[in-house]
Amino acid sequence: MNDALLSSLWSFALASLIIELIPGPNQTYLAALTLNHGMRAGFAAILGIALGLGVYGTAAALGIAAIISESAFFYHLLRWAGALYFLWLAWDSWHDEPDDKHKIAADARATQSFRRGLITNLLNPKAAIFYISVLPGFIVPGTISVFAQTVLMSVLYVSIATLTHIAVVLLAGRLYRFLDDPRWRVPVRRGIALVLIGVAVWFLLASAR
Repeated sequence: MNDALLSSLWSFALASLIIELIPGPNQTYLAALTLNHGMRAGFAAILGIALGLGVYGTAAALGIAAIISESAFFYHLLRWAGALYFLWLAWDSWHDEPDDKHKIAADARATQSFRRGLITNLLNPKAAIFYISVLPGFIVPGTISVFAQTVLMSVLYVSIATLTHIAVVLLAGRLYRFLDDPRWRVPVRRGIALVLIGVAVWFLLASAR
């Protein structure tokens, strides 16, 4: 591999790690989900988030992400849809589940968590912005094609993001064992609902332009 490209990939990896270490909606959502439903749900959501980031990476390579970024209508449509989705998750968390439903739902929770992780990322226009504002600065002309470099860096970014998300779920999972108690379930779920409302507001403020 070309030395200049290799150096650029290392720099991009470091930049991606720094970005992912800054707490954001994904990390907050994963922590809240894991505290609410355990690590199995958290890991399922990680897969959904990774797929969502991968979809935007592919879209960036094909030029679709630029269309989303440059269109005020599509950008704000995704932005408000994402905020409303977080509010719906908050509403869902606020309503406590009976003990029998709580136990039965545990087996089906993974699919639901995967789907929710995917949706929260597909409704996040900031993901598209990252791929068309940060990533292009690391493209090295005269090496492999821009398309190939974009795909390579997208895979690198998704891998780094996934590793940081796994760390969040593992940390939150240690607390879940202490909180998975009928006496704590209602206050924990409602506390998480308030956190998700905060994430919705944070999401809107962070994506404003």
